[in-house]
Amino acid sequence: MSEIGKRVRIERILDRNSGNTVIVPMDHGLSMGPIDGIVDMPKTINAVAEGGANAVVIHKGIVPFGHRGYGRDVGLIVHMSGSTSLSPDPNEKVLVCTVEEAIKLGADAVSVHINIGSKTEAEQLAKLGEVSRACKEWGMPLLAMMYPRGDGINQFDEKAVALAARAGAELGADIVKTNFTGSVESFKRVTAGCPVPVVVAGGPKMKSEEDILKMVEMAMEGGARGVAIGRNIFQAEDPTKMTKAIAMIVHENASAKDALEFLRSE
Repeated sequence: MSEIGKRVRIERILDRNSGNTVIVPMDHGLSMGPIDGIVDMPKTINAVAEGGANAVVIHKGIVPFGHRGYGRDVGLIVHMSGSTSLSPDPNEKVLVCTVEEAIKLGADAVSVHINIGSKTEAEQLAKLGEVSRACKEWGMPLLAMMYPRGDGINQFDEKAVALAARAGAELGADIVKTNFTGSVESFKRVTAGCPVPVVVAGGPKMKSEEDILKMVEMAMEGGARGVAIGRNIFQAEDPTKMTKAIAMIVHENASAKDALEFLRSE
């Protein structure tokens, strides 16, 4: 029965028509505080939902403030990992939620953040294994945010990204979020080596709208099944239009050029 539950829930994350997804992480408040774009959570969640986001990622304590009983529906992914920017080692992530708590909150999926190559990699992998077991038991989809991060590690290196993505799949993730490697061909090798859907992270706020749309286009050409982009959406001048522009590429196979023309249209 748990497999049926997982199938029902994951259909709220992966679009039924395209099989892809536009996820907007908004879990930054724990690590960075109330930064621009996530001060008024209902307003921002409404903006990206109306733009066509498939799901948002938030921490358990924000769910009551971001729950939507109006407008366009959007999937709920409860983030289970945490650390703050004031920590001596921001790469260390601890579990701050359980799968059972997420179920009680009505989550469609849960997510965990794992830094491969960090000083606490072993502990983080053990926690990923524990969460994966609980997700299987309860029929809960698992999004694993897998990043190569640590001393001397290039977090965009193809081999490092491929290892991080594969590690997520090896330990039971249903969807893996990781960094884009900078080219279509290198990212094709990453997605080829990961048997579960891969979505790309947006990372820090980019200099231009064109940059983010071009990255999304290349990632999709490289085999990505969507995006998990936070600041480049919720800190955009118009989060609803930015979400729509990205969704055009992810779900409709539009070009970055066409998406940019839409974004800049009146």
